[in-house]
Amino acid sequence: MDIEQVCKEINNSVDELDLVTARKYIEENIDLLNTKGHFLNKNARELLKVVTDMHNSDYKPLQRNELAIINTINAYATKFDLRGLKLLVKENSQLLLREDLLPYFNKDAKIVLEGMGAISKH
Repeated sequence: MDIEQVCKEINNSVDELDLVTARKYIEENIDLLNTKGHFLNKNARELLKVVTDMHNSDYKPLQRNELAIINTINAYATKFDLRGLKLLVKENSQLLLREDLLPYFNKDAKIVLEGMGAISKH
């Protein structure tokens, strides 16, 4: 596929809010798009910038089990189940040290985890 066709597909995907497809096209052609990104519309260029920044940084996407642990922590914090929460924190202390996970916690989880000293206060 040539660059104009790729850009057209990305622009169409972004316009239809199909960001998964747009991201796949961008990741497959990231080097080419960084040099010829002027063919993209504004929203597609912003998505290209985000994907490029993620590739250049030490960003590590969440794995399924990590996401399940975070969801369980959120559920326990919402129900105020401190026994289950303490057990999860004890078993997964290394996961809680990652700073990039803080946006995934709900308000209840942030408050309880900060009170327990499991995460730092921001």
